[in-house]
Amino acid sequence: MLTRRVIPCLDVRAGRVVKGVKFAGLRDVGDPVAQATTYERQGADELVMLDVSATPDDRETAFDTVRALRRTLSIPLTVGGGVRSVETAERLLLAGADKVSVNTAAVSEPSLLTRLAERVGRQCVVLALDAAAREHAVGWEVVTLSGKKRTGIDAVSWARGAEQRGAGEILLTSWDRDGTREGYDLALIEAIAAAVRVPVIASGGASSPGHMAQAFEAGASAVLAASIFHEGQYTVDQVKAELIARGVEVRR
Repeated sequence: MLTRRVIPCLDVRAGRVVKGVKFAGLRDVGDPVAQATTYERQGADELVMLDVSATPDDRETAFDTVRALRRTLSIPLTVGGGVRSVETAERLLLAGADKVSVNTAAVSEPSLLTRLAERVGRQCVVLALDAAAREHAVGWEVVTLSGKKRTGIDAVSWARGAEQRGAGEILLTSWDRDGTREGYDLALIEAIAAAVRVPVIASGGASSPGHMAQAFEAGASAVLAASIFHEGQYTVDQVKAELIARGVEVRR
């Protein structure tokens, strides 16, 4: 069995790490380089940096922050936010990212996933799928623009199509659970993991290793969390120790 990954997330705005609830009410929680260094030392398997204001502000990702992170990190780094073209993705990889994540631009232009996979390899292409429960129907729909726009696109169908177009991994965030500490949306994870063959990273709502163990049971290959690490509720190595105690295979 492959080991499961534990991935801290840095939501970055104007060079600072921020955190909110349901992508809103963002507050400053620290310096990205300092936090990244701490998480790697604690045993993080990877790190995700999302420039949360790049797409809403219609600008590119903060390349300087990516370069600063790479100077201190030896673990894999995924970067997203404001990726609208193959050229931007290539620049991020040259700046130090190992993988690039796309959301809004891929929804607007699905062929971008194919072009990215052909140019940089699908192992470098992560679909960031932000999903919200439908308001008047069963299931979930894709949301974009940092959660500001409901698209009406079925999340499961979009995940399946994105894999076919070239996505090598799916970063799945529940908009309804983001920052709530209520646990991951397990039904959403199960639905997406059953629809695709690529790894699924569960995101949105974790407040304990127990929540993470549930996400793995639901089909996630990795779990992503922010608040519990930023606020010192758990260290990465504490999370891994509890997961091991629950029978989850993780890298120590």
